[in-house]
Amino acid sequence: MADEKQVARVIATPAAVDLIDKLCAEHGAVLFHQSGGCCDGSAPMMFSQSEFMVGSSDVKLGTIAGVPFYMSESQFEYWQHTQLIIDVVPGNGGMFSLERPSGLRFLTRSRLFEDDENAWLETHPVERVDA
Repeated sequence: MADEKQVARVIATPAAVDLIDKLCAEHGAVLFHQSGGCCDGSAPMMFSQSEFMVGSSDVKLGTIAGVPFYMSESQFEYWQHTQLIIDVVPGNGGMFSLERPSGLRFLTRSRLFEDDENAWLETHPVERVDA
């Protein structure tokens, strides 16, 4: 239907968009990958697209500020009922994440989807990565 409301699985705050824009200008084509919790906790990390390979175990949640955002399919099972809100706070980013030298780090906040949003999302699955 023409007036159907689209639901974004991932969005960014204005502060995050500002930092994303600066990092894109500096590094060119980049992507986000929500880490699964190992060494850098569960953090959204930004990488150069030429230096990070997404694989068949990853899903694309959407784009923020024109940058694709991925996470592992297994982690998505835990997050699928929440909208990810990417923000920035003072601190050091993930060890290999591009924002690390900026003095800021990306942070994931979240909120649960409403029932009508979940209904829409059920008919609009995440994009699977073909590797």
